[in-house]
Amino acid sequence: MRLADVLRRECVAVGAQFGGKAEVLREVARLAKKSSVLEGISEQEIVEGLEARESLGSTGVGKAIAIPHCRLKSVKEFVVGLITVPSGVDFEALDGQKVRLIVFIVAPEVESNQHVRLLSTISQTLLAPDALKKILAKQTEDGVYEGFLGGRDVEINDRQRPAKSLVHVFIQSEDVFRNILQILTGAESSSLVIVGAENVGVYLSKMPLFASFWSDEPSNFARIIIAIVDKNLTNETLRRIESIAGSLDESTGVMVTVQDVSYVAGSLST
Repeated sequence: MRLADVLRRECVAVGAQFGGKAEVLREVARLAKKSSVLEGISEQEIVEGLEARESLGSTGVGKAIAIPHCRLKSVKEFVVGLITVPSGVDFEALDGQKVRLIVFIVAPEVESNQHVRLLSTISQTLLAPDALKKILAKQTEDGVYEGFLGGRDVEINDRQRPAKSLVHVFIQSEDVFRNILQILTGAESSSLVIVGAENVGVYLSKMPLFASFWSDEPSNFARIIIAIVDKNLTNETLRRIESIAGSLDESTGVMVTVQDVSYVAGSLST
């Protein structure tokens, strides 16, 4: 998928004026509907999707830019559009600045990985030196369209990545920690980091209300191993941990959590 494939010429507006965020979202829905891709989608459905996303936090990312977006079940292809607002509009942006460029996305609900990569590509495009200034200087829809692409046919890497699991291993024994770290370091396709922690007993023992529960100084050793592993190796990872700690359902001092990860990119050095 390329940025030029999803940036719709018919969804570009120049020199708009708005009274506030609600008015912006209504105009985004109206403009998005100009794309035949959204023929079966109502403006109200788009507005509600945008509002639901904004309720999680403003997509006014700062530096006079907002990227309102939503994911809808009935949408099959991405629709990206642009609106320039020379005088600016209050969009509750993270830095408090008025927004002068709006890049909106209406996306399929099922394509979360592509959506993340599209957001990343748009952000990277706007980080180029003077990118915003050059786009806002354009006086026509075609000019804004071409100015945003910058003459580059940017490819959005949508290759399928292997499914991953995020594993947290909480450990309260130094010997157990070292042994588990050794076996996880040797695991195939894993990335690890270690987080230092403190046991809650260290704090509670110093509070008068709880002090009587400890006759000796409580152990303060605690570490968290955070691992990214291939999802198909999750059970093997758990088996390796239990080979050191024993059955996790019965052991104390070791706790493991596992979560599915929707998107992973990059790598860590040891």
